[in-house]
Amino acid sequence: MSGGVDSAVSAALLQQQGWQVLGLFMKNWDEDDGTEYCTAQQDLADAQAVCDLLGIELHTANFAAEYWDNVFEAFLAAYKENLTPNPDVLCNREIKFHQFRRYARSLGASHIATGHYARVDHSGDRPRLLKGLDPAKDQSYFLQALEARQLEGVVFPVGELHKSDVREIARTLRLPNREKKDSTGICFIGERRFADFLARYVDGRPGPIADTEGRMRGEHRGLAYYTIGQRQGLGIGGQADIGEAPWYVVGKESASNTLIVSWHPEDLLGNWLHARSESWLVEPPTLPFGCHVKIRYRQSDQAARVSARADGGLLVRFDCPQRAITPGQYVCFYQGEQVLGGAVIQHGGRA
Repeated sequence: MSGGVDSAVSAALLQQQGWQVLGLFMKNWDEDDGTEYCTAQQDLADAQAVCDLLGIELHTANFAAEYWDNVFEAFLAAYKENLTPNPDVLCNREIKFHQFRRYARSLGASHIATGHYARVDHSGDRPRLLKGLDPAKDQSYFLQALEARQLEGVVFPVGELHKSDVREIARTLRLPNREKKDSTGICFIGERRFADFLARYVDGRPGPIADTEGRMRGEHRGLAYYTIGQRQGLGIGGQADIGEAPWYVVGKESASNTLIVSWHPEDLLGNWLHARSESWLVEPPTLPFGCHVKIRYRQSDQAARVSARADGGLLVRFDCPQRAITPGQYVCFYQGEQVLGGAVIQHGGRA
């Protein structure tokens, strides 16, 4: 029970289906900097109000230490290597489907449920992770790093619904958080500027901004504060030789501490990527194989072919060039509606 409408409706639907339901509010971030960005107290109040209305007992658990050790330290380490990590993928594997699962079992629960827009098929020998039916809200991308055993006894009550249906159910039941906005961004950052948050943990070393031909265009704050494809906040607009054309981040050179930019959008395109640290929800496929992939959340499926690299990683070649292939992000592999697994992007390029 996060305090949001998706978990609230999930609990109500489970009750209607005859389950005995307990709620768990997880606190995964202990730091309270005294600003208006901390929403944990309001989220807890919203979760309690929903449980009171439904007659559900609400438990609370603090997994902040586990989050720091297993998610946030990896997040920081990636940024210090000038990568752009996605902590939500690790959070699901290490916290929501590990720590939460253990806690639920300690309470005697036989199953766990979350408000994810995804589905699990339990009809075979091992659970199969499927996309949520709402293509605009499908969250299977964030579950790609789970192990199949972590899906045993898992229920996704809103996975068969569209978001509009969930809102309507919440209004019909008059849930107190029925009009609450969806949370966005990384949970422990809230609505604050990401660069300001990151600067508290990662020292930025200023350096040159250069275009793809090596001409100096300005100075950056630190490579960690920029991501591939970024257009805003570069501070190098209005240069005479290109007029008002926008600049894009197209690369980072760690050795020289140089941020590479271009005003040609095609310089963001790549037709292959290298990935490592792969994880599979199915028996590891025989390489090479064809599938569809996503290299970011809410991207449409992209046809690709996956093969082995000599270093043990994966080579993914796309049928059509992809924009802003970002090191540190995840590539997720799909076969139809089923999630096969995923891997961490090392780098991408054009052949």
